Amino acid sequence: MNISIALVEDNAGICEELAQVLAEAPDCSCVAVCRNLQTALRKIPPLNPDVVIMDINLPDGSGIDGAERLKRLIPQVQILMFTIYEDSEQILHALEAGASGYLLKRTAPEDLLRAIREIKSGGVPMTPEVARKVIRSFERKPAKSNPPESLTKREEEILDLLSRGMLSKEIARELSISVETVNSHLKHIYGKLHVRTRTEAVIKFLK
Repeated sequence: MNISIALVEDNAGICEELAQVLAEAPDCSCVAVCRNLQTALRKIPPLNPDVVIMDINLPDGSGIDGAERLKRLIPQVQILMFTIYEDSEQILHALEAGASGYLLKRTAPEDLLRAIREIKSGGVPMTPEVARKVIRSFERKPAKSNPPESLTKREEEILDLLSRGMLSKEIARELSISVETVNSHLKHIYGKLHVRTRTEAVIKFLK
């Protein structure tokens, strides 16, 4: 399985390092390197990559805004934020914009490659410090009064398991149903919650 990846990063040194890491991975290929947001929005959609590695602080705009715009243009793309910012507000904004993963730039190359493979398989990779901040931010929110009325009991069960980080195949095994059934439920859940990604669905459910 070859994973096609586009890079959006304004720092030339970091671009070179990331391109080298991807070049040495047998299952990854770098299809585009963009140094600013406008170039990314022009070059990436026609290439339809599996994963976009996106910086936040770009010279002509925010990578968070870029993530949201790319998800509108190519909804199936998985966006992995790769940044120095680790404050909770930036993290949540990125996830709400459609990012499915969030790594800090000090992440080791082997962990970056692991995250790329995980996000391609439907996971939500995060640097441990980031994951803890996401969990704490949800813990600070008041408990849900009632689950959304429009969701069925089975859909609530699937969302609950999804919020624990389970993949579709793990949810299927837990509930003794097929992966196809899980994905069918997820499609209905996305429609009812008016979201586009697993991450958005989990955030809306936990709120």
